[in-house]
Amino acid sequence: MQENLVFTYSPLPILIYDPDKLQVLNVNQAAVNKYAYSKAEFLQMQITDLYVAECRPQFLEIIAQNQQNLSFNSQSQHLCKDGQIIDVSLATHSIEYESRNAHLVYIQDITDIQASKHNAQDREVEYQKILAAIPSPSMMSQFSKLTEQKNLATNLKETEKALKSQLERERLIRNVMQRIHKSLNLQDILNTIVEEVRYLLQVERVIVYQFAADMSGTVVAESLEPGWKQSLDLQIEDTCFQEGAGIEYAQGRKRAIANIYEAGLTDCHIQLLEQFEVKANLVVPILLEVADNNVGRLWGLLVAHQCSQPREWEEHQLDLLDQLSVTIAIAIQQSTIFQQAQNELAERQKAEIQLRNALAEKEVLLKEVHHRVKNNLQIISSLLQLQSHTLKDPEVIKIFRESQNRIDSICLIHKNLYTVPNIGQLDVVDYIENLATSIMISYQLGPERINLLTNVESVSLNLDQAIACGLVINELISNSLKHAFPNAENGTISINLHNLGNNIEMMIQDDGIGIPDDLDWNNTESLGLSLVYDLVTEQLEGSITLERNHGTVFKIQFPQLMLQ
Repeated sequence: MQENLVFTYSPLPILIYDPDKLQVLNVNQAAVNKYAYSKAEFLQMQITDLYVAECRPQFLEIIAQNQQNLSFNSQSQHLCKDGQIIDVSLATHSIEYESRNAHLVYIQDITDIQASKHNAQDREVEYQKILAAIPSPSMMSQFSKLTEQKNLATNLKETEKALKSQLERERLIRNVMQRIHKSLNLQDILNTIVEEVRYLLQVERVIVYQFAADMSGTVVAESLEPGWKQSLDLQIEDTCFQEGAGIEYAQGRKRAIANIYEAGLTDCHIQLLEQFEVKANLVVPILLEVADNNVGRLWGLLVAHQCSQPREWEEHQLDLLDQLSVTIAIAIQQSTIFQQAQNELAERQKAEIQLRNALAEKEVLLKEVHHRVKNNLQIISSLLQLQSHTLKDPEVIKIFRESQNRIDSICLIHKNLYTVPNIGQLDVVDYIENLATSIMISYQLGPERINLLTNVESVSLNLDQAIACGLVINELISNSLKHAFPNAENGTISINLHNLGNNIEMMIQDDGIGIPDDLDWNNTESLGLSLVYDLVTEQLEGSITLERNHGTVFKIQFPQLMLQ
């Protein structure tokens, strides 16, 4: 499976493993960086190798309990290559990877958060002990120490709050990455991002702004607090960008503006922001990677607007938008690739329909050709029959009938080809049985006199081979009917046709008196046998042998060719 952009460029460690064998199947670069194992080392490991010994039974129990679940979350402790133990939060999803069931795991390091919680709890316990140890108000000497401990606890709570905020940011990024993993709909992903960011930053508006070729642009996604002016789908003509102000963003510049009137912005930029009641904002560029080029292409901007009042931004808030801009770039590129694949598929389907229509027209045309050829051959056969009625010489009449049978054998092929549903598939079994029956009727012989047996497999013959085989069968059966059973004797004629490796073998056999031993059939003056020899060796490019034991057996072998 080709690694997708989400897996490759995710800032969170991601690994894929086999839930049955527990073998690691793939990891991204973030996992390599976090655990210090190389990718080759990971691929030699089992997923349990990452867990500290005490956590492995719990992990195996979680796997067993969630066999039927598509997604589940858990927390545990992992062991890095250097021996460091880290607390991790795990989000696991069932996927199909390289035609097998697998688990994809997003990994989040929560070691600092866990440590902060423990420290805060320890400090709170100490604070409560000091408070309980104060016997009376007279012990004011302990008050300063108590105040110091109280301040320390307050600072720890603020630290914990900051770490919780960090956890929220990482949760947001993980949720967005999971959304990208599950959906290729770019608009859904952008709507999720702006909604989540507005909630997290507590701002009035968050937008995704896409540039056009002339540096004008459109707001393609917006999350807006009720009561403020909407900008979604608005075409914005920003003369500042069109005059070159966008170059800095193309170079990766990020901006945190606490007050638009104190940030040294140009008049045109301030006027644009005033239209949407903006007092402060965060702006990060969305840059798409360009192959063989270290400079990204500026696609648009991710912007947070504070509209109610100016605001002092914190560094981690700008970092959050910066991380999400990378995520948006991944989603855009993945969506573009998917759209290109959809377009290619649509073009292929369109071409396939055109080919099918052309093939259908060709089949109609070919069926008409076979129909007309069959009609013309029937006219020739009828003319021969009419002419034979005017003849008196039995030998001449016999020659006319043989010629008529040869024409009928070819005519029958063309009839079969224009009546079958698929013009490329000749029903060989039906053709040979009808041909043999037609020959018997032409000699006015029934099953009570000559028993005709056919053992024919459904082999593949092209048109030339079918015509040649039909003529050979006509000549050899006619020869048996004329010479093998003198004095109106009863007998049996059999036709066998089957695949023999890459060749086709055909046998025409009778239990009559047989061909005389002194007859060199290869050099006979008989038109029929000469025609058989030429058809087999030249047109079928095969070989023919004669066996004279208990009658006559002609054994023919020729190579199997593709249908034409």
